[in-house]
Amino acid sequence: MSANTEQVLKQALRLSPIERAELVEQLLSSFEFPARETLDSLWAQEAEERIDAFERGELKAKSAQQVFQNLDQQK
Repeated sequence: MSANTEQVLKQALRLSPIERAELVEQLLSSFEFPARETLDSLWAQEAEERIDAFERGELKAKSAQQVFQNLDQQK
């Protein structure tokens, strides 16, 4: 890894969990690959199924804050 890349990584790791997730999303979306549309469609379908399950009372929600606190505690 180049010195510049290491510096960027160190700066990125200082971001909040939400900011890191947004950065990862931006980085991943910068790659072009043929299966992207298929994967996006599958994720959209999964999201819809989870929303439906939540609305039926089959899934319980956690706030983003809870999720990221749990992740921070696992470090």
